[in-house]
Amino acid sequence: MCIGTPRRSDSAISVRSLHSESNMSLRSTFSLHEEEEEPEPLVFAEQPSVKLCCQLCCSVFKDPVITTCGHTFCRRCALTSEKCPVDNAKLTVVVNNIAVAEQIGELFIHCKYGCRPAASSKPAAFEVDPRGCPFTIKLSVRKDHESSCDYRPVRCPNNPSCPPLLKMNLEAHLKECEHIKCPHSKYGCTFIGNQDTYETHLEMCKFEGLKEFLQQTDDRFHEMQVAMAQKDQEIAFLRSMLGKLSEKIDQLEKNLELKFDVLDENQSKLSEDLMEFRRDASMLNVRMGPWVLFWPGAVKGSAGEGWCVLLFSVWDTCTTYKCQKTLEGHDGIVLALCIQGNKLYSGSADCTIIVWDIQNLQKVNTIRAHDNPVCTLVSSHNMLFSGSLKAIKVWDIVGTELKLKKELTGLNHWVRALVASQNYLYSGSYQTIKIWDIRNLECVHVLQTSGGSVYSIAVTNHHIVCGTYENLIHVWDIETKEQVRTLTGHVGTVYALAVISTPDQTKVFSASYDRSLRVWSMDNMICTQTLLRHQGSVTALAVSRGRLFSGAVDSTVKVWTC
Repeated sequence: MCIGTPRRSDSAISVRSLHSESNMSLRSTFSLHEEEEEPEPLVFAEQPSVKLCCQLCCSVFKDPVITTCGHTFCRRCALTSEKCPVDNAKLTVVVNNIAVAEQIGELFIHCKYGCRPAASSKPAAFEVDPRGCPFTIKLSVRKDHESSCDYRPVRCPNNPSCPPLLKMNLEAHLKECEHIKCPHSKYGCTFIGNQDTYETHLEMCKFEGLKEFLQQTDDRFHEMQVAMAQKDQEIAFLRSMLGKLSEKIDQLEKNLELKFDVLDENQSKLSEDLMEFRRDASMLNVRMGPWVLFWPGAVKGSAGEGWCVLLFSVWDTCTTYKCQKTLEGHDGIVLALCIQGNKLYSGSADCTIIVWDIQNLQKVNTIRAHDNPVCTLVSSHNMLFSGSLKAIKVWDIVGTELKLKKELTGLNHWVRALVASQNYLYSGSYQTIKIWDIRNLECVHVLQTSGGSVYSIAVTNHHIVCGTYENLIHVWDIETKEQVRTLTGHVGTVYALAVISTPDQTKVFSASYDRSLRVWSMDNMICTQTLLRHQGSVTALAVSRGRLFSGAVDSTVKVWTC
């Protein structure tokens, strides 16, 4: 008996069509605009419980959900109805009713291929077809059974014009079918026949002998299609990236145009300021005279064991650099230079100190200063200090003469670094820095270092800095004499140090055997820049008028704007 709603007196119950099994599964979302699928036969083997029927549509629950009022309805019914038929409350879906959905999935139904439309006038009503599939199955596994059911209608794979068949009859039909095509028809074979002629044809078909080659060709073609699809994806990605890059370039061009505009404006202002400065200089008849920097054998043009003199003539805003004269007189390598007043003092490996007159660039005196090479020179308080092996000599400067005042002893190795700052002299030897009071020439403090001999010393307002043979730079607090940091980065002996101080910051420059100069911020003790321009070890540094001068073994002096 076929009915539209379940009744206990019936052994086979048909209800309004439900959705396919995919719609019977639990869903987290639902669209009211979803189109209705074609109704499928649903005939229960036994009458379902009334508790499993929706009170809105009077059918077995389809995707049951619990609403805010606590009752269960079909999801679609709950979403399309405004009020609960039980307590007249507003319907709002809260959660899926998993328990009811599992109970419905356990109900037994007739296979849809064992059902037929009922003679009843009710829409979407079905009854059991005695000529169809005799199996009853659980609703939850319906799809698995019906996909392999022997009563499922199929089409002949050889010719769609063949009459409809049941799956159980397909094998017998294929043996009698007169429309069997050659498996190589896609390559151009036109054979069509029955099973007997088909087997005979395969023995004679010219494509059968090429079967392996054709299969390999198909496989290769498929691989090429896959590769082409991948390339298409890559091309699409590159096009999208190209679009983004084009946008980025456009933005950069706009920013560049703005910067050029600002640069043009600044250049115009600078030109105006320059013209105004020239007018003022012309009116005041201001002229900046030349100044001289002496450098030991580290300038293009130096020859042998002599001196190179660099002339910096500053006329208006132009600066030129050229070798003015070569001073000769030493018999050994020039190791140290020092300027005091209008005198230049040079120390050499020949153990002498030569006094030069800066005005006429002539030698005025030669002093046999030490028994070993003069490694370093510094002047302060009208005295000249010279360092050599285990000795520092203090000379009173009297005109062009040097009068030995005292020899400072107690040094353990070569004195390669001397620095005078205020009332103190700092000397560096093997793993030691000694601090001397210039007023009484007594040692007042000793700083112990590591990293071998001290090759360079610099003093700032707050720190004492030294460079060593083993690549290290040590920093002490000038007040407490406590070591505060060891700076690393060079890979060769630190030959020279120089200091530039401004109201805002203090920078220390270090020169090394590794051909580099490093710039250190003394505020945070980090290297802010590494300068690489020399082709040989950088052995000397000097600072003047906001410029840094570096001399190297490559026989050049380089000028850096600080």
